[in-house]
Amino acid sequence: MTTERWMRLLEDHIREHSVQMTREPSGILAHPYTVPSSPDSPYYSDALWDWDSWFIGVVLGQVEADTGQGGRFGAYEEGTIRNFLDHTDDDGVMPVLLKPDGPFLHADPSRASGFSENMHKPVLAQQAALLARRRGSAEWIRDDLPALQRFLERYLESHIHEETGLAYWQTDFAIGVDNDPSVYYRPARSTASVYLNSLLYRELLAYGSLLEDVDDVREANRWRARAQDLADAIDEHLWDERDGTFYSADLALRPIDPDDWLHRGAPRSWSSLLLRVDNWSSFLPLWAGFASQDQAERMRERVLDRRTFRANYGIRTLSRLEKQYNLRASNNPSNWLGPVWGVSNYLVFRGLLKYGFADDARALAEDTVRLFGRDLETTGSLHEFYNPDTGEPIMTRNFQNWNFLVLNMIAWLEDRPVVSEF
Repeated sequence: MTTERWMRLLEDHIREHSVQMTREPSGILAHPYTVPSSPDSPYYSDALWDWDSWFIGVVLGQVEADTGQGGRFGAYEEGTIRNFLDHTDDDGVMPVLLKPDGPFLHADPSRASGFSENMHKPVLAQQAALLARRRGSAEWIRDDLPALQRFLERYLESHIHEETGLAYWQTDFAIGVDNDPSVYYRPARSTASVYLNSLLYRELLAYGSLLEDVDDVREANRWRARAQDLADAIDEHLWDERDGTFYSADLALRPIDPDDWLHRGAPRSWSSLLLRVDNWSSFLPLWAGFASQDQAERMRERVLDRRTFRANYGIRTLSRLEKQYNLRASNNPSNWLGPVWGVSNYLVFRGLLKYGFADDARALAEDTVRLFGRDLETTGSLHEFYNPDTGEPIMTRNFQNWNFLVLNMIAWLEDRPVVSEF
């Protein structure tokens, strides 16, 4: 009965507060848009963020489905996408975030000099495909597909390692999983992140889906082939047969120099080195769907291991056995070195479902309901991240954003229609 009470409490809270994440046009933002938090929050109250807005769209779609108010938030979701496309330059560089008083571009976007900071994560096509699926058509974005394609082409031109075919981060700034030890404090352009590559794989598929929806089947198949090429590279270079999981990889190897007398007798035959850091994002290939069933079976064992990832309230964002594990409060960068986050619980939940591990997914969803239900009942709000063993909130009261994805988990637990990301 307690779980039932928490589900109803969370549903009422999310349905009431979801509208607080919508904003009307302002400043350089010519279209309605979404933000991660309420207007009175000290964080995130007016900024349009990249992957945050994608998950907000998933939540708002579930609110529409639950309340029978289809299309209620469509203008804000479409406007979010258009605002980002409006501020994508001719070379395809798209900002990580936008605010009414200006875009958040980090460096020179010209092809001649290149750029040295990260841009929008590869999730915008996925956001558009989700809205197209709910509307039953992609006609609304047909005229903007060239701008979206420039963005994706920029990723494939400027973020792909030639030797491996893997995508890398430019720096450790604004990567989303802020202090992932596989990226944080490492040299620029040195990490082929399993998290980034999983997002990009789904992004390429999503763009193919949009093209097919507007009857450009030939181009759709070309982009799907690019997605498969990336999946093949991930499987070749990021899967670790010894440990039974995917890891990020170190790309910072010295080039092979035929005139190097020390090495030329036995030049390296490898193009990357696995970074064996046990991070929650190693499970994202389950969510992305390119892992084999055998690989998924092995990763499931790691998801459920109480010594490392599985905790009382979900999935630790870093294995408890890693040297960097800590639960300290931090913001900008936020702490992903062990605390439980709503988004990591959700994505692992979706990955378990995709490979048929429904009982494990149910247990994770129920633990997430318990985590957020207890917090809301006790404090009257939700928080940004939590102690994985006690469920105590660590910081940022009134955090909304992807915590509201628990609504989609509740719909699945109750066998109701579920709105999921593309």
